[in-house]
Amino acid sequence: MRVKLLPVLLLLAVAPFPGHGEDLMDAYHQAVANDPVLATANAQRLLVAEGVPVARSALLPQLSAGLELDQIHSGGNSQTTDGNGNIVNTGGGGHTRDRSLSGTLSQPIINLSAFANLRAAHAASDAQDQTYRAALQNLYVRVASAYFNVLVAQDSVDINSAYENAYKQEYDQTSTRFKNGLAMAADVAQSKAYYLYIKSQRISAQDQLKDARRALEQITGQPVGTLKKLRDDLPMQPPKPDDAKAWVDAALKTNPVILAGRYTVSADEHKVSAARAQHLPTLSAGVGYNKFGQWSNAMPGTSAYGPATTTVGLTLTVPLFSGGLTHAQVKQAIYQRDADQGTLESQRRQAARDANNYFNLVVDGIEQVDSARGSVEAAKKSLASMRAGYAIGTQSLTNVVFAIQTLANVQSQYTVVRHQFILNKLLLKQAAGTLDVQDLQAVNGLLQ
Repeated sequence: MRVKLLPVLLLLAVAPFPGHGEDLMDAYHQAVANDPVLATANAQRLLVAEGVPVARSALLPQLSAGLELDQIHSGGNSQTTDGNGNIVNTGGGGHTRDRSLSGTLSQPIINLSAFANLRAAHAASDAQDQTYRAALQNLYVRVASAYFNVLVAQDSVDINSAYENAYKQEYDQTSTRFKNGLAMAADVAQSKAYYLYIKSQRISAQDQLKDARRALEQITGQPVGTLKKLRDDLPMQPPKPDDAKAWVDAALKTNPVILAGRYTVSADEHKVSAARAQHLPTLSAGVGYNKFGQWSNAMPGTSAYGPATTTVGLTLTVPLFSGGLTHAQVKQAIYQRDADQGTLESQRRQAARDANNYFNLVVDGIEQVDSARGSVEAAKKSLASMRAGYAIGTQSLTNVVFAIQTLANVQSQYTVVRHQFILNKLLLKQAAGTLDVQDLQAVNGLLQ
């Protein structure tokens, strides 16, 4: 996905910010601590990672213990015998209590489905690690883009304010010349129209600045103060290596989105094997322990505690028919694998396209920035000439206004392409999967 800088209509010059402001790394550190998108990706990574011990538990010993206590109440008269063998009615009822203590230890020996599920869990965890890495790289770009948007919007406000004053002066001078009979009424109306137009542009630029600051605050979770700006002398260097194919090859090998897709497909393959293995027998070893006791208050002397019994054995389970469940689960796993393979191929093609595209944008951006800088210098000279001609009556107000608009447009283009050039270099490394915090620090070194 291509990231665009905030479109700005009029950017004419870069005004210095007062004092020492926040820089890009300040914004990055705030984003790492507060960005909900990155926090969600990290939580998802930890969630999937817990699938490994969950899957492993099916292959580890299982130990359980049980205690059962039953009390049986009997109504009516109780009977017993005396020393002469005669039946004696004791009257009332009684109760009997049974107690059973048991323990079971089992260990799976052969369970191919569980083994395959464990391998799938490892692959899914690796995929999520790469997804988190992609989210972190995306954070670098989002922070830089939002930061630059604030700079561009701030420039727009400053310069529109300056040109609003310039248009106001032009309007006042034209009004004075009209009163002295040196200008026409049409010139007054035209200068007033342009003054009010640039005033509305300044108000629009202020709204853009407010929104750009809120966008950066949305990522960092902190109020945005005065930001350091991009210095004038930018290093205009081509990408290294200076070969589009090398960047495309790197993207196909190291792009974390592609790596995550490969791990996902690998996990799907293991899930297919796990589903198919449910047709196969499983073997487990087990040890059982049981002890039973009984006593009764209705018949004293009848309490009995049997000896403990221990059972050791192997259990072979052979699945025969489950209503078509296993067959359907195999088909589901296959379809999921096929879907993820299609997604992976789309990601591969997109990564190759992005790497090639951003390489071209960086290479062409060098010439684009140089051309925009030269255009600004030419527009400044043209405006100075038009103003001088208007002062002596050889140029019309329309020509002066047109020269101002031309300078505004070329300076706007120059400001945008400078920031976009730096951003495109980050996007190129993101497409290749090599973007890291050192690249953000290098961009931070271009601020002043």
